[in-house]
Amino acid sequence: MQVELFIPCFIDQLKPSIAFDMIKVLEKAGCNVIYNTEQTCCGQPAYTAGFWNEAREVAEKFIQEFPLGDPDKPFAKPIEKPIVCPAASCIGMVKNHYNGIFQNTSLHNQCRKVQKNMFELSDFLVNVLRKPNLECRFEGRVTYHDSCSALRELKIKDAPRVLLNNIKGLELIEMIDTENCCGFGGIFSYKFESISVSLAEQKIEKALATEAQYIVSTDYSCLLHLDTYVQKNNVPIKVMHLAELLALGIN
Repeated sequence: MQVELFIPCFIDQLKPSIAFDMIKVLEKAGCNVIYNTEQTCCGQPAYTAGFWNEAREVAEKFIQEFPLGDPDKPFAKPIEKPIVCPAASCIGMVKNHYNGIFQNTSLHNQCRKVQKNMFELSDFLVNVLRKPNLECRFEGRVTYHDSCSALRELKIKDAPRVLLNNIKGLELIEMIDTENCCGFGGIFSYKFESISVSLAEQKIEKALATEAQYIVSTDYSCLLHLDTYVQKNNVPIKVMHLAELLALGIN
């Protein structure tokens, strides 16, 4: 299957290795990966900060970065390729908030097609490709963090756990209240710093109680927030994106 990548701006700027890990995972699953180097951002940072006009400009660019037809064959039937992303929050932005941005505009139909073809990595592997087992091996104890975007906006809960449970040598230990927020929430962590840090502390304490070595999630934004607390307080636990873990385990 041919798939397109959407790499969020914060992964591109802060940890691009996650993108390369996702390519490795998708190729292991039998995909031919395409990446448009002109892509930038889905507009979520501006949107959640209240700059809706600026968010619309970025979102318009985003929609046009994923043409569903072949420019060399303008009259051919479009081939709708899946667009796979390693961040549930960005998928949630496109699927849930673009409707209001593009309602009654010339890009409305294009927006709907892009929405239909966008998938978070674990959801794509398990529910689209039907490849829950990539024959990975990773020795270690892991606990999983449900990001708000994955769980509440996209209803993704089982897919990442299915992938983790199929990794040989890995022990998945669920923390209590795993569905609680980590405290990031984009601009929330800036406007309400004390609440944000308190939520991160609670999440880390519950992860430590499992005696896991790693906190894994589908969202690097959550992991970045948690890792900041871990590093500042010298907490003996590490964070890892699901794509990183899967890539490490591939032979």
